[in-house]
Amino acid sequence: MSSAGPTIRKHDDLPGATGLEALGLTWLAEPMADGGAPVVPVTAGPGWIDEPRLAAGTVTASAAEAFGRALAVTHAAGAPVFGAAPPGWDGRTQMGRSNERIRPCEREPDGVAPRRWGEFFADDRLVPYLEPCLDRGSLTSRHASVIERVCERLRDGDFDADQPALVRRAARERGDRVAVARTHGDLWTGNVMWVPERTIDWAPPRAGRGRGGVPDVVGVLIDPLAQGAHAETDLAALGVFGQRHLERIIAGYDEVSPLADGWRERVGLHQLHMLIIHAFLFGGSYGAATASVAGRYT
Repeated sequence: MSSAGPTIRKHDDLPGATGLEALGLTWLAEPMADGGAPVVPVTAGPGWIDEPRLAAGTVTASAAEAFGRALAVTHAAGAPVFGAAPPGWDGRTQMGRSNERIRPCEREPDGVAPRRWGEFFADDRLVPYLEPCLDRGSLTSRHASVIERVCERLRDGDFDADQPALVRRAARERGDRVAVARTHGDLWTGNVMWVPERTIDWAPPRAGRGRGGVPDVVGVLIDPLAQGAHAETDLAALGVFGQRHLERIIAGYDEVSPLADGWRERVGLHQLHMLIIHAFLFGGSYGAATASVAGRYT
C-alpha cells in the first residue's frame, strides 16, 4: 500500500478480527490484475490494520455497470468449497460478530463429495442462527418453523442453480469439482465505496475495468466477510438496504457473466443470510422480516 495520504487504523473488536479481514481483502484483491473490483489495500499488524482514507465520489449509471462487470471477474476467481475462508485462516478466528461458520480454504478430501449450495446455505448460513434468535426473542417459534421448511427445501436441492457463466467457466478450467464464487460475503451498499478512478493509484491498471473501458468512478470493496459462496448471494445483498443504480450493476454483471435463468426469483432467498444475521445481532423487526421473506420459498 502506498504510504502517501491519510490512513484509517482499525483495531480488533474480537481476537484476530483484523487479521482475518486483512486475509479477506488480500484474497479479494487477487483478481484486480484481471479487471476485478478494486479492493482497498491493507497493511496489517498485531491487532490492527491500516487502510487509505478513500476520496468520496458519487455512483453513476456507467460506474455501476463497470462495477458489475468487475465484480463478475472477482467472483470468477473462485474458491475450493462453499463456506471457504480466505487462505491463511487460523481455524479459530471468528468471522465478525455474526459468528459465521467458515471452513478451511481447501478442497474436500478424495472420496468425499463436495457439498451442494443448498446444503451449505441451509446448514451453515441459516440453521446456526435459529436457536440463538429464538433464545433472544428475535424469532418466534412460528418464524423458525417457516425458515426450517425453507431449509428442508434447500437441502433437497429445490433451489440449486448454476453459478454465473464466468464462475462456471473458470471452475471448469481449474478442474474444480463444484463451481464456487469468491465472494465479498457482506456486500450491502455501505461496503462499496464509490471513489474517483484517478485516486486509486494503489490498484493495478486493469482493476475495476471488468471487460470494458476505464470508468471515471469505481466501486471499491471494503469490510468483507470474504468466503466461497454463490455469486447470487453477493448480488442479492446489494439490494437489502438499497443500492443506487442496482439494476445497472446487475446489467453490467450479466453482460459479461450471464446469470442463470430465474435469478430474480431467487433474490429473496439469497437475502435470507443477511436478514437472519441482522435478526441475530439486532433483533427488532429483522426476525419478522426474515420469516416474511422465507415464506415466499416454502
